Amino acid sequence: MSTDTNDEVNVLRLTLHGELVGYLAGFKNGRNVLSIADVFKDNPERSTFSLITHPRFPNAARLMAEPWARNQRLHPVLSNLLPEGSLRELIAQGLKVHVDNEFHMLTYLGEDLPGAIEATPMEPEDVPGHLLDRVLNTHGKARAVKFDKVTRENRFSLAGVQMKFSMKEKDGRYNLSKGDVLGDWIIKTPSTKHKFVPLNEYTAMSLAGLVGVEIPEIKLVALEKLDNLPQINLPDEKQAFAIKRFDREEDQRIHMEDFAQILVKYPHEKYNAANYENIGQVIYDYSGDGLADAQQFARRLLVNILLANGDAHLKNWSFLYPDKITPRLSPAYDIVTTNVYIENETRFALNLGKTKEWYAVTLAHFKKWADQSGIPWRVIKPHLDDTLSKARELWPEALDALPMDDAHKDGLRTHWSRLQDDFKIEATK
Repeated sequence: MSTDTNDEVNVLRLTLHGELVGYLAGFKNGRNVLSIADVFKDNPERSTFSLITHPRFPNAARLMAEPWARNQRLHPVLSNLLPEGSLRELIAQGLKVHVDNEFHMLTYLGEDLPGAIEATPMEPEDVPGHLLDRVLNTHGKARAVKFDKVTRENRFSLAGVQMKFSMKEKDGRYNLSKGDVLGDWIIKTPSTKHKFVPLNEYTAMSLAGLVGVEIPEIKLVALEKLDNLPQINLPDEKQAFAIKRFDREEDQRIHMEDFAQILVKYPHEKYNAANYENIGQVIYDYSGDGLADAQQFARRLLVNILLANGDAHLKNWSFLYPDKITPRLSPAYDIVTTNVYIENETRFALNLGKTKEWYAVTLAHFKKWADQSGIPWRVIKPHLDDTLSKARELWPEALDALPMDDAHKDGLRTHWSRLQDDFKIEATK
């Protein structure tokens, strides 16, 4: 047997709702290989790991028959489970690994990932022999080895953007989730780069909820009620934004995946690899209630324009699998009025009807979006009309009462006045 460390692999066992999905092998040189288990791919009643493995999805059997091999980054279905930006740096710093070493990050985060996937380190003697023979032998005489003991030092000091953590609420306090304790809230601390982001997001999400957008429970939480946070830099602000995890219910996992995973795109492609027509078509064609979810999607598209949210990229739309198999559009999340932070921002994240311009978009662009998504316009327009009617009636007064910073409120009111007549909102009734 070779003693070359390049032939040594660590193996993670991937499960979904407790059933085996497959094995992810990580080589020392950064190569990683996911092998879907026969017991999973041969089961016609299997839970949905990703839409591309759903029995109704074209070529699902062929996709699962071959190993999913990548270098450094994991396959997009797994890569998109990992955090981005400052939180990724925070974890890499604690693990003493490179920020692109995704296999080790997945190992560290595998107990409380988004959705219902769990990644568990395997002892070498438990790795099936046929896995090494069939999948890994193309890389030489591969042999499974024990995982290095992970040391996670809690000495972090990162400047920069907003951080978010999975936390468990008990008696009004929030604790960083660890081990087998599942977090039931996502807590977003204030940003050192942008002022009053928690107040902004709470306000934008609240306004969205008033016009028929399905949102989870949200709240503002005093920073003093957050326990065991890493040592991160925080501005002189008092509150964090809290959003209830819709992929958790009474300590049970509900599977979900974002549209970067669904469309097999990496996080860095989230702004340029697809458009809203692509998302709309997948929702209409594959959702368990394609009509209702397409109507909700259209409502949210309009709300993002009305709220000047330029960040509704691929990762900010998700499918939820409440029955473990059938996809449904998840509740909305990450709705923020972004143009108060980005000077001269005038564009939303992805193309809609061949435009990204807030101040050019009209109902005609939505009709083009519906036509190109294969969704009948007659079932979409009433939902857009209802959204706009409610926004014009409810938002001006509601905005006055919500906790958004006054300067940001003024920016949003100015945005309303610059929209095309189809979507203009008067700031005062």
